[in-house]
Order: sequence, then structure tokens, then C-alpha cells
Amino acid sequence: MKIRCDREKLLAAFQTAAAVAPTRSPKPILQNVKMEVTDSGATLTATDLEIGVRVDVSGVETEAPGEAILHKTRFGSILTESSDETLQIESDGQGTVVKGAHSQFKLSSENPQEFPPVAAFDEAKYFELPARLFKEMIRRTTFATDSESSRYALGGVLLEFGEKKVIAVGTDGRRLAKMEGPCMGVGDPQVGDTMTIVPTKAMQLIERALSDDDAEIQIAPRANDILVKSPRSTIYSRLVEGRFPKWQDVFPRWDAVVNIEFAAGPVLSAVKQAAIVTSEDSRGIDLTFGGGQMVLSSQTAELGQSRVELPIAYDGEEVTIKLDPRYVSDFLRVLGADKNFSLQVKDAENAALLTTEDGYGYVVMPLARDR
Repeated sequence: MKIRCDREKLLAAFQTAAAVAPTRSPKPILQNVKMEVTDSGATLTATDLEIGVRVDVSGVETEAPGEAILHKTRFGSILTESSDETLQIESDGQGTVVKGAHSQFKLSSENPQEFPPVAAFDEAKYFELPARLFKEMIRRTTFATDSESSRYALGGVLLEFGEKKVIAVGTDGRRLAKMEGPCMGVGDPQVGDTMTIVPTKAMQLIERALSDDDAEIQIAPRANDILVKSPRSTIYSRLVEGRFPKWQDVFPRWDAVVNIEFAAGPVLSAVKQAAIVTSEDSRGIDLTFGGGQMVLSSQTAELGQSRVELPIAYDGEEVTIKLDPRYVSDFLRVLGADKNFSLQVKDAENAALLTTEDGYGYVVMPLARDR
């Protein structure tokens, strides 16, 4: 194998692939990235046997096709520390030589034939949706998942595909985030009751691998795994086993007493201020609505008390709910300071519902209030 390549383009592709390669593994070869070079270009593959990725590399001139095993840390460091615009990489299957204008490295490597294969996207039935939408769905749901749960399959994001829309749901049992958007089926893929729970780590990798200028992506959910293809990469992941909670039952069906629209930025600032005097043992803040204002307050015996006021268009009966400020802040950060959302509250015992006009919903369970 022998190529000349654009260092920065190879670095970007290598970092995406290396994110999958484990730092430690009973199989040392998995701590590497495999490069496959043909006359038409180069592809990097990596896997931890649960998640796999194939990344096409642009800016490559092939002088001789072949394969090479590239160490995640050492080869990655060469790409990061080098200041050369182009590099020459040559491998005979036993070692790899990397040459720059004023530098040269020779790395020992393992046999490329021993590297596990990573699935390519050969599906005839799949769903197609905008890459920008799917990245936003991932960003707005993964933060609410819980990889430590043993009761339910909460360590991933549930994807539900319909004929013309897809829904993503993440929950840790104390809050739930849901985002939906349009998609299109190609080749008549199955829709309905199939439970597709993608591990949080895989979803984060997909978000990282997708570029803002990727127009459309293809998703093929299967019985035990899922394939996601963009113009530059293909990601494979096994699914999380187990049952996902009936998320539809979590969304409130009551008539809200308080229903107010806010800008996310001012509310995030108020929540952060009110949370200053909270502690690990007493971390809730009270949100009180009434008299034309929302008052955010907290009190702990050892730290003191806080009170922050925001004007609101509400003069109805006073309603107070106690929420974990971390959960509220997570939603507001993901949403973005310049976005608007609606907050719906009934009383102190029922969940708070936060929604946007672009298909995003977030449910936060209340904390018990001190009597």
C-alpha cells in the first residue's frame, strides 16, 4: 500500500474512526484503525465488536492499493502533531512508514487480515431523512439517557419509524426527551412495533460523523442491529436489548393551569442563579407562578437561600412546582439561548412539560416539596 494524502482531511476521518476503537481490549488489534486503499480511494474502518464505522477519506492519491493497520494513539498523534500539508504513507502489512517534508516515522503494525470486518450498507429497504434533522434529534435526546439502568433499556435512544415520520426518545426514568421529524421510506421498509434502541455511544458517534453539508442519510433498522449511511461514512451498531418504557404514557394528558412561552436564555440564567445555594442533598428549586411573575427560589440550611424573579403573562391562581435544576438546564442548553419554548404546569404533583414548535417535547418529574 502506498498513498499521498491531505493530512488535515485524513486527520478528520481518522478521528471519527478512532472514536470507536477501544483504548483497552482483550483483542489488541481492535485498538487500531484499518485503512483499505483501492484505485478509487481510501476507507478507514474501526470496531469494538458492538459498534463499527467505515469512513471514506478524501484528498488521497493512490500509488499502490493495499491495507494497513494504524495504531489509534500513535498514528493519530503523528497526524495531529505534524505541520505538513501532505503526507506519504506506505505499508507492507508488517510495518507502516509515514513521511513528511522533514519527518519520517516507522510504526510496527499487526496483520490486516486479522482485523474483524465492518458491515457496509447494502440494504434495499431503508428510511431516508435530512442529516441536519437527525443530528438535532440525537443532540436533543441522548443527554436524557441512562446507561446505568438495569430495569429498562434506558442506555440508548428509541427510534420509532412511521410511514412519513421518525420519533427519537431518550429517558432515564426521571425525565424524558422526545423529538420527531419527517422521513421517507425507500423500498417499503417495515414500520410499526419494531423496537429499535440505539446505544447512546453509537448515537453520539453518528452525530459526530455527520457533516452539516450532508444532505440526506439512510437508516436501515434490523432485528438486532442498525446501519446508518451518510455520503462519507457508514456506522453499524448492535441494538440495546430489553424493553423501553411506554413513553406515550409519560406525556401529560391533563389541562395545564400554567401555559407560558419563554425565551430559553433568560430562563437558563434564572435557573443557574437560583441553583447557586442548592446542594447534593437538597438540590431542588421551587418555581412559583402567579401575580405576573415566575419566582425561582431555593433554600438550604447550610448554604442559605436564593430568589430570582422573571415577569410573565400569568395572573391566575398561584402554582408551585419543585424541579431539579440540572434537568431543566440540560433542556435549555440543548435548545439554545435564542429559541422559544412553552412551559406547562398543573400542580406540584404532576410533571412539567416543556415543548417547542419544531416537534421537541421534554417531561420533567417533580421533586417532593418540603411541607
